[in-house]
Amino acid sequence: MPNPWTGKGNPYTRQEVRDRLQATLNQNKAIIAAGAGTGISAKFIEKGGADLLIIYNSGRFRMSGHGSTAGLMAYGDANAVAMEIGEFEVLPVVEEIPVICGVHGSDPRRRMWHHLLKVKEMGFSGVNNFPTHSIVDGHFRQVLEETGMGFDKEVEMIRLASKMELFSIVYVATPHEARQMAEAGADAIIAHVGTTVGGSIGVVDASCSMDEAVERTQAIIDAARESNPDAFFLAHGGPINTPDDVRMMLEHTSAHGFVGASSLERMGVEQSLTDLTNQFKLITYSTNPS
Repeated sequence: MPNPWTGKGNPYTRQEVRDRLQATLNQNKAIIAAGAGTGISAKFIEKGGADLLIIYNSGRFRMSGHGSTAGLMAYGDANAVAMEIGEFEVLPVVEEIPVICGVHGSDPRRRMWHHLLKVKEMGFSGVNNFPTHSIVDGHFRQVLEETGMGFDKEVEMIRLASKMELFSIVYVATPHEARQMAEAGADAIIAHVGTTVGGSIGVVDASCSMDEAVERTQAIIDAARESNPDAFFLAHGGPINTPDDVRMMLEHTSAHGFVGASSLERMGVEQSLTDLTNQFKLITYSTNPS
């Protein structure tokens, strides 16, 4: 329903976002959520028919020509960047679809309840846990967990968002994390199977094969469904890059759709700008004889 103050769609209530996604499924269509790092990306992703827009700090790095993993590094205030992109670039130009704010839930400097109030006041319709420590592993992950900056903080943020009636769509990398988020009340679970392959700044080798991605995605869905059968389930990352890849995932798993960030925003810009510039450069001319 339109915002009575602006006439535009945002913000939506948690139930309104859920109803919109369910309406997409009722039409036998896949749910497509997209990351946007700029206003023009958001504007034309919406025009292409996406169901949700997710704004987080990696989008800014991605659209500045850097790898999305930069969003996990100490190159800026992730929460402030997401809010800035939302306030000054995306929310002013999006006409109708819900916009979700990436929240760095383990940021020790934030009173999370206070930050989520600002997210809601800004006009976002929900939250996403990014940057997420779910995709960090090894010794560094252990250090984060032991020093109070681990994945549990992201779960707590989602639990708080649920109490505040904010829609939540979350990244998880394991069945255990999926179960934790489902129990915290997450509305949509994204099975993250690795950094997206391809393009100029994507990884070269997938962290898993397509068969492994199918297996891992389904294991995550099964674990989350035990705790919250009403959640929406989405695929993301690794070898899942093109529309054909997504079709394969939906045919072989119980996923309801796909989240595309690099695979939608970055890949689209890289190839289209290259091709268009090349077409201009193919233009030749001849001088008129005197």
